[in-house]
Amino acid sequence: MTSAETRPDGTVPFRATLARSVGLFSAFRKEQTDPAFFYGELARDTVDQLRSYTPLDGKLVVDVGGGPGYFADALRASGARCLCVDSDAHEMTLHGREADANAVQGSALDLPLRTGTVDVCFSSNVLEHVPDRTRMADEMVRVTRQGGLVYLSYTLWLSPWGGHETSPWHYLGGTYAAERFTRKNGRRPKNDFGRTMYAAHAKEMIRWVRAQTDVDVVDLRPRYLPTWMKPIVHVPLLREIVTWNLLIVLRKR
Repeated sequence: MTSAETRPDGTVPFRATLARSVGLFSAFRKEQTDPAFFYGELARDTVDQLRSYTPLDGKLVVDVGGGPGYFADALRASGARCLCVDSDAHEMTLHGREADANAVQGSALDLPLRTGTVDVCFSSNVLEHVPDRTRMADEMVRVTRQGGLVYLSYTLWLSPWGGHETSPWHYLGGTYAAERFTRKNGRRPKNDFGRTMYAAHAKEMIRWVRAQTDVDVVDLRPRYLPTWMKPIVHVPLLREIVTWNLLIVLRKR
């Protein structure tokens, strides 16, 4: 982006077009065969989107569940100071990457950070992997300073990719899908229903957002879909299937 494209408040316009959605879903096809390509593309797109809500230069950003650090790379390339927090040391070295030197091991349900200390609390596709989703969201709000931003996105259980590698059999039940995967592949799925993956719904987190008194809603939208599909998040049941990945953006009061 050139400086001419930067708004007076330091944010940068972002266009969620149909072409962008097609590109993301095309890249997703390479998640298993070329994870560096897919996660690199997703990270760059996500940081461009994040910059439309807040400037990042010099900001302290915490990546909750950052794993091998693809998002941290993109955040730092945009001038942010990034700290990764992940509960699984193995996740930090996935895809042959070395663990991030600016990472700490800790739970998303009890973030090892002081209250009100970070400018941006960021999490991509982690919420569906914790058993207590509202507690994780509470923790993200807690560690964010007044005026800071919370960026939280997650895959919806009833979306086509809700069961992750066990999809689309999750529509017949998470336990059934995991057992079927095990029989077929001779091992448990990485995203194992009831152990490392849970049924996350839009309704639950939208209800949580509406109950909050210390944040303002900046955006609520399908993360990967075009802007014109944004109203779908307000249509019960249909949003659980079509939204695919729900993005919640909040500003701490």
